[in-house]
Amino acid sequence: MRIVSGTYKGRLIKPPKNFKARPTTDFAKENLFNILNNNFDFSGVDVLDLFSGTGSISYEFASRECRSVVSVESNFKHHIFIKKTIEELGLTTVKSIKSDAFRYVKSCRERFDIIFADPPYDLKSLNDIPDFIFEQNILKKDGWLILEHGDKTSFSRHPRFKEIRKYGGVNFSIFYNSDEN
Repeated sequence: MRIVSGTYKGRLIKPPKNFKARPTTDFAKENLFNILNNNFDFSGVDVLDLFSGTGSISYEFASRECRSVVSVESNFKHHIFIKKTIEELGLTTVKSIKSDAFRYVKSCRERFDIIFADPPYDLKSLNDIPDFIFEQNILKKDGWLILEHGDKTSFSRHPRFKEIRKYGGVNFSIFYNSDEN
């Protein structure tokens, strides 16, 4: 796994072999960030990365010099790896939090321009994530929720659904917050 662009472009990130996380492929990340680059000025963006796994997406946002990145991961070993990688790279704008994603969102007092969620594809409450995020009012106006999921799930009928991008077996459903909050 590598950082595909920005200040840390090309840096390899090597999680331990016994990791249970499924990192987003470099190909999918590169294409997703091309879309984001055309829609956001990263220097003014606050990001929430839920179900962070290896931290790959958090590092990508930090490499593009986002204002802040909060990385939330419940697995202790993964959380420690993310903290260690943040330290090794000197990512001062990234904060790693060990917490269940739903619990964190429910108690969160911050608001974000982009929320990226990469839950396990077989998570029972996967279909509830968009509504849960919007109910908690943590996505700023004109913000995007990006939900990574497998081929068997479709969010196209969700009222806030914007579009889907598919890269191999990786699907990104993008939701848009048009509400003034």
